[in-house]
Amino acid sequence: MRRFRLLVSIAAALLIFAAAVTPAQQGQQGIFTNSADIGTTKPGASVYDPAAKTYKVTGGGADMWFAADDFHFDWVKLRGDVTITADIAFTPQPAQQLAKAVLIVRQSLDPASPYADVAIHADGHITLQYRATTANQTEDKTAPEHKSTRLKLTRKGNVFTAYAQKPDGSMDAFATYTLPLTGDVYVGLGVCAHDANGLATATFSNVTVEHAAH
Repeated sequence: MRRFRLLVSIAAALLIFAAAVTPAQQGQQGIFTNSADIGTTKPGASVYDPAAKTYKVTGGGADMWFAADDFHFDWVKLRGDVTITADIAFTPQPAQQLAKAVLIVRQSLDPASPYADVAIHADGHITLQYRATTANQTEDKTAPEHKSTRLKLTRKGNVFTAYAQKPDGSMDAFATYTLPLTGDVYVGLGVCAHDANGLATATFSNVTVEHAAH
């Protein structure tokens, strides 16, 4: 009887852990539930390939910078700690070398929303970008890695950490920033063409989103 109770307790603990930290569920749009153009941009698009489990995201917009953002965004609403990871490739290579593909967490869909993201630019440089308050100036921190194709962004409490894959395959936590966000946040993939009259496309593969609600 004592052994039976011990097994039941272990099983219950495992169920609690699984409920606390879970991957987002796959649906017809993959992990993400919605997509839209944010800010002023030519119409973008998102295509999910369920066989390959890839997300082809096309976005316009002059920039994700200064006091507001223009880009195309795939998102799922979550609250609490979150980790988003993906391999990212521009397909094809954009004409604008500062086009961006990002893994991002935003307070809202307002173009001026506070946010943090890890961004790879078409020229290969990688940054942690953040806007501390609504309509504030965007700032960034640059990774030592260049042209890394696998990126990760984590949120633990109010601390965001950006990672880029090193040549040996390990993930380098190259920058952190403390950014208080409240309630539900928008977690997802974004592409900005860095061209008000143009479009850029990136393919996101091996995408995972894990979160722990609190």
